Amino acid sequence: MLIACSRQQEAAYQPTFTEKFQAPLKEYVVKEYVVGVHPLHNPKRLLEIYGPILDYANTRIREAHFKLEAARNYEEFDKKLYAGYYDLAMPNPYQTVRAFKYGYRVFAKMGDDEEFRGIILVRKDSRIHEVTDLRGKVVAYPAKTALAATMMPQYYLQTHGLDVNSDIENHYVGSQESSILNVLRGHAAAAATWPLPWKTFSVEYPEMANQLEVKWQTAPLLNNSWVARSDVPQAVVDLFKTQLLSLNETAEGKRMLERLPISRFEAATNDNYLPVITFLETFSNSVREIEW
Repeated sequence: MLIACSRQQEAAYQPTFTEKFQAPLKEYVVKEYVVGVHPLHNPKRLLEIYGPILDYANTRIREAHFKLEAARNYEEFDKKLYAGYYDLAMPNPYQTVRAFKYGYRVFAKMGDDEEFRGIILVRKDSRIHEVTDLRGKVVAYPAKTALAATMMPQYYLQTHGLDVNSDIENHYVGSQESSILNVLRGHAAAAATWPLPWKTFSVEYPEMANQLEVKWQTAPLLNNSWVARSDVPQAVVDLFKTQLLSLNETAEGKRMLERLPISRFEAATNDNYLPVITFLETFSNSVREIEW
């Protein structure tokens, strides 16, 4: 009986073996970084233009993933930027200087500084010939915090015969496209913007753009920056920066840049924006007081 029982147990127990021990795989999680771009365009247009650039970077960077979030307007973007919500961001030069005290540092910028200037549009059939012809009329701007499209045009008007605070009615309409449409539809006698959205509008809506003309333009200043929050690892910033700066080296990248439209992104630091601080001091003392 003992022998029979032993044989049954041996038959029931059939151990299996593997040729090589395999430890369970450790899950690899890639950190996601939120990227914000100030409202150069309406949110839909912004995602269409800048989304492919982030996709381009994501396909070439395995160590991190970048997610673009478009703000509805300048006010929303400012709140998120100064609260440290964005890991990386492309603010305008005014927002850039303000972001320094909220823990951001510049690592790159848009090229083509000669394009960073304010322009003032009027209808071709208007009777606006001199700056002083705007006295008593409405002038449209995207937002109070827009540097090229608001502050620089206001400084131009202030130094060419108008008191911006009393001679005209300033309307801040939320976006570059809205500013252009306000003068096109007759809601404003003039509209301020800057060359990049005006070029885009002219290409997409040539018949409407043909009803307007650039009446005045300002001197140029530094273009928009790219900033990183202080706790974002430098290695991650460098990876993203490398992809930005290499866009003009490939046919695919050049097509993306043409949609902005600029020729390149370039390396930069906080020190590049010292001339912006000088302008802001002058503007705040001679036109209207601003926080920076």
